[in-house]
Amino acid sequence: MLKIGLTGGIGSGKSTVANYFAALGVPVIDADQIARELVSPGQPALQAIVKAFGPAVLDSAGHLDRARLRAQVFGADAHSGQRQLLESILHPLIRAEMQRRAQGMTAPYGLLCIPLLVETGQKDQVARILVVDAPEALQYQRVRQRDNAALDAEITAILRAQATRQQRLAVADDIIVNDAGMEKLHQQVMTLHPFYQGLAVGN
Repeated sequence: MLKIGLTGGIGSGKSTVANYFAALGVPVIDADQIARELVSPGQPALQAIVKAFGPAVLDSAGHLDRARLRAQVFGADAHSGQRQLLESILHPLIRAEMQRRAQGMTAPYGLLCIPLLVETGQKDQVARILVVDAPEALQYQRVRQRDNAALDAEITAILRAQATRQQRLAVADDIIVNDAGMEKLHQQVMTLHPFYQGLAVGN
């Protein structure tokens, strides 16, 4: 099966693009969704996070408070190692689960949605890299709308921890530009879908 790595910065529109492909019957394995499953109550990853960051990252029901954890990790000094600690807990588990699910895919091609594909050196896990690109000002706007509690300083810290637009575009095989509304975004997906189907047949 042809594996397409879908990536992009925070607020670029990766999830919307993934949903468009999924509506066409394309299987999507989402690293963020797997991360949410891994940190559900009773899971070893959640226990490791609580041990590393303290019980304050849990809400009253014992679920991970993702906004509080994000504020703690990205509000910390860049040299504190908190982000690296969190990544050391989650990334190996996410990667292993994505590989396991990919082995069970039977469609001609599938999407592996990996926000930190470039940063975590997973280019070798996919045949092509599809980057969803958007101007930084739009990224800020979308994250503010999506996350009312997100502060600009926090968004900036997340952006600085991610690969730059230039770094992502440098490794892209295909690019979707998300700066002009849903119709244009959908049209780009509809153009890529038959292209990927053709590549899959060629494999």
